[in-house]
Amino acid sequence: MSAYNAPLTDIRFVLEHVTDLAGLAARPGYEHADPDTVAGILDEAGRFFSAEFAPLNRVGDVQHSRRNDDGTVSTPEGFQKAYGRYVDAGWPAVPFPPEYGGGGFPWLVGVAMQEMLTASNMAFSLCPLLTQGAIDMLLHHGSEEQREVYVTKMVTGEWTGTMNLTEPQAGSDVGAVATKAIPADDGTWRITGQKIFITYGEHDLADNIVHLVLARVPDAPVGTKGISCFIVPKFLVDDDGTLGARNAVECVSVEDKMGINASPTCVMAFDDAVGYLIGEPNQGMRYMFTMMNNARLSVGIEGLAVGDRAYQQALAYAHERQQGRPVNGELGDTIVAHPDVRRMLLTMKAQLEALRCIAYANAEAVDLSKSHPDEAGRTAAKERADLLTPITKGWGTDLGVEITSLAVQVHGGMGFIEETGVAQHYRDIRIAPIYEGTNGIQAMDLVGRKLGLRGGGVIADFLAEIDATAAEANAAGGDLAVLGERLAAAAATLRSTVEWLQVNGLADPANALAGATPFLKMAGIVTGGWMLTKSALAAALLAEAGDSGFDADFLAQKLVTARFYATQLLPQAAGLADAVTAGPADLFAATL
Repeated sequence: MSAYNAPLTDIRFVLEHVTDLAGLAARPGYEHADPDTVAGILDEAGRFFSAEFAPLNRVGDVQHSRRNDDGTVSTPEGFQKAYGRYVDAGWPAVPFPPEYGGGGFPWLVGVAMQEMLTASNMAFSLCPLLTQGAIDMLLHHGSEEQREVYVTKMVTGEWTGTMNLTEPQAGSDVGAVATKAIPADDGTWRITGQKIFITYGEHDLADNIVHLVLARVPDAPVGTKGISCFIVPKFLVDDDGTLGARNAVECVSVEDKMGINASPTCVMAFDDAVGYLIGEPNQGMRYMFTMMNNARLSVGIEGLAVGDRAYQQALAYAHERQQGRPVNGELGDTIVAHPDVRRMLLTMKAQLEALRCIAYANAEAVDLSKSHPDEAGRTAAKERADLLTPITKGWGTDLGVEITSLAVQVHGGMGFIEETGVAQHYRDIRIAPIYEGTNGIQAMDLVGRKLGLRGGGVIADFLAEIDATAAEANAAGGDLAVLGERLAAAAATLRSTVEWLQVNGLADPANALAGATPFLKMAGIVTGGWMLTKSALAAALLAEAGDSGFDADFLAQKLVTARFYATQLLPQAAGLADAVTAGPADLFAATL
């Protein structure tokens, strides 16, 4: 089993030359996030996560988290100490507001850190991920008192957060939630019900757990319009900020899962537990979407992170394993010399680089939606983030499964043996296409909501930017022109399917829903081609200028990777057009 090495050079390249970290650092409040400072922070974060959490990845997979007879949950050996060091070092606070004890760095920097943390140990990373989402939701919708009491402790990592949405009868249909909230005489509420699939719902890492719980108040409307959101802490907090009595919330079981075994996935029972209403009654679903959108970007990062960890392991194995005699090779050469192995490895590499660019561009748009100096700029950035989020989450996690599967394939028969550890990456990431709204839901969101933003203007602007990059590459000539030609053709196919969905989806929503998943895949493939073309253009400019701080071979490989993607992966987009536009007839004619 190979170690994890944070891809710091590629991360820095994307931050500085695909997204605009320097431009963000010029915004008020982000002045301290200049590229040199960020590079130093990420270098130390990569070292810390690789040293502290990566060695525990296999430990957690073997030992699992377990529920004890008293309802507490014990995490695997080493997790408590590693989490304590993580908190002591101040890593949880980096991307949050200074007024609540945070470092005040852009979310773009937080996402880069999150990639490295997740790659080191996905099961561990889920605890900070859910806490980040809870913080974000309370920052947007909580009262100032709630932020002072709960957010400050979650920012430091002393307390953690959860998202309690679904129930046994509900699944992804959150409107079917039945948990009840009854008002008490003291202004609090009493929460009763059961929640399932609650990540880190109980654990031994932190002093308190802040549960955000969806429930129904008396006389609430049916469906999602009658959902309210409550803070239900594991321990009540006294007026002086110290922990008080244990609340009536309990983990009744921990699920036995396919992967992420160190992450306790809990069934939580609330029995007249004390809760505190967030915002207004019956607005909980709107509030929770703030948390879910944050989490969807983070889950997309999981596809990138675990995919990269698996790629690194497959690459190391390919350089060590001797088998057969490659074409024009010698006996004793390693399998990295075989063309098909190289095809698999380069497929993984190209997809990862494309996905990193997309996810970071998504995070940059989130930052700009808050920090851009004018309202029109903030609106445009929010629209871009809204458009990219289902692509990052949906395509990104599908790629995570594909890439980790390829990593198993590179290992051959040994990949199917748990001893090598590569199978764990496949098992761990398989949950990501299901998390935070299955990828089918992401696809429906993309075609049902996002294509119609601003009357279709958001996707039109997006396609215009892709066309502009293709034209720039064409004008550059040489190998870059090849990228431009392929990108322009793929963008034309994407545009034609967008137009078909906009017309036929309005005529019959089933037309859009039937083609949603292949459309999401097409959108991801084309967006990835766009990002790699931008990467190649930036690398060519840096190589021409010289003294860029990047190795010449690193820059040259950007063009190689982009050319491979453009000629061997990007053409897949055209093959999806018929699936997007087929309509629902055969889906419902089939006997299933």
